[in-house]
Amino acid sequence: MTMPLPTEARALYDQTAANWSRRQPSSLSDYTARPQVMALCEPLAGKDVLDLGCGEGYCSRMLSGYGARVLGLDVSERMIALAREAERAEPLGIRYDTADAVAVALDEASFDLVVAVFLFNYLDVAQMQRTMANVHRMLRPGGHFVFAVPHPAFAFMRRDPAPPFHFDIGSAGYFGGRNSRFGGRIWKRDGTALDVQLVHKTLGDYFDGLRLAGFSAMPGVTELTVTREMVALDEAFFGPLFDLPLHLAVKVSRS
Repeated sequence: MTMPLPTEARALYDQTAANWSRRQPSSLSDYTARPQVMALCEPLAGKDVLDLGCGEGYCSRMLSGYGARVLGLDVSERMIALAREAERAEPLGIRYDTADAVAVALDEASFDLVVAVFLFNYLDVAQMQRTMANVHRMLRPGGHFVFAVPHPAFAFMRRDPAPPFHFDIGSAGYFGGRNSRFGGRIWKRDGTALDVQLVHKTLGDYFDGLRLAGFSAMPGVTELTVTREMVALDEAFFGPLFDLPLHLAVKVSRS
């Protein structure tokens, strides 16, 4: 009998951390989101970068590979332990610490870039707004904030629980489901699945959060999906999601 997963993100990832450990792309979003987010982060050489919600360090290692000095923070002690294990096995100069993104208190103007890859889908609207305000405070003038989230429309366009990605939203609607927490799964190409969560927010919630945090520049927005090249690589895996909006990547500068 499968035990129910915890609703709180720290407990969820402490419990499932080992399933996320990898050194190469494995899950759907390792193909459909993370490389595209890294491209938005460039140039990275010599930059001080905060990877907020770094998990077991997959993106931190990618950022370091482009020449950045990286600090990775995550609320899950087990995820941070795995990240540190990887750093000991292959030292890249990345520092990892356990911290809550909502309440983290680092020095002002400490970073050229803050990255948050699939962090906000675990936070409610108020927590996201506090985190964005924290990010604004920690960024140097002219610095950038890059984040990725599940596309706000995706869960409502694909209610089918089949692989390789879905959220269990039941009969919830796009507006009526705002701030509700839904469980979900994202699959790896080996057929196994990772448990994920979605605290649903509308497009307006994300942009209001940036404005309230103090960001005044127009954000750049990229909608990410399965490409024809991905379908050619593995049609059975990627094909079911072709032409659907999977993720949203946002880049905004601090004036």
